[in-house]
Amino acid sequence: MTKRPRVLATLEGYAVEGGFDRPHEPATCFAPTIALGRHEGPGDAEGLWRDYERVIDLVPSLGLDGVRLTIEWARVEPRRGVHDDDALARYEQVIGHARSLGLDVTIALFGDVWPSWAGMEAWLLPWVVPYATQFATRVVGRLGEAATGVVVFTDAEKLVTRGYLDETAPPWRRGAVADATSVRQQVQHVVGLLSADATVGPRLVGSTHTIELDHTIAAITEQRRRASTCDEVYVRSLVKGRGPTSAPGGLVTHDTGVWSTSAAKVLLDVLR
Repeated sequence: MTKRPRVLATLEGYAVEGGFDRPHEPATCFAPTIALGRHEGPGDAEGLWRDYERVIDLVPSLGLDGVRLTIEWARVEPRRGVHDDDALARYEQVIGHARSLGLDVTIALFGDVWPSWAGMEAWLLPWVVPYATQFATRVVGRLGEAATGVVVFTDAEKLVTRGYLDETAPPWRRGAVADATSVRQQVQHVVGLLSADATVGPRLVGSTHTIELDHTIAAITEQRRRASTCDEVYVRSLVKGRGPTSAPGGLVTHDTGVWSTSAAKVLLDVLR
């Protein structure tokens, strides 16, 4: 019998937590272009840094297996070599709450956002690699026992194409083919280092597939069918979020502070 993949809704911290890229808050690679007024930052976002539990409480009713939670590097290490243990404790609390509901939790180490101190070209700079791997081993060493899985990059290829080919994300380059190749190699190097790490490697998830919610039901059905042999399927996103990394849609939303399911039953039936 073919093993059914775990289906997890994503929670990408920068877009949903609030508390980035304003004065006295952790600064990210988006801080310069936000300061220049080229786009809006996440601001207070959805306020989930204090309210993660309220949206996670809705996941069992969706019929999904759990959540994939991005651990924001800029929050955990807001300045190079300065680590916020309270932030890790908060992420640990969130994971513990999800697990208490019987949900799986995969933690993602690197997403679309990284600390401003790593530079706009972070994934092109060799000196960033040891800091990235140290962050990863610190996070998994603290949170790995509570979580049920780990992924290194939420979408490594999107990181390359958006940043170096399409000019739609930091470092805002277009057609930089040679540098895109170098970034792919460095990203693969980071994955290789962490795969071989005694703390991180054994917890890594195998094959994955991400489904965006801005497609027709027919297209999502086909994606779900093609992902049937994966280990985990990620539905982006549980909450749409705000700012430059917000998702196309969310499975839950809120009105006057009350969170509720917004996804249609037909969509949930396809995703499960």
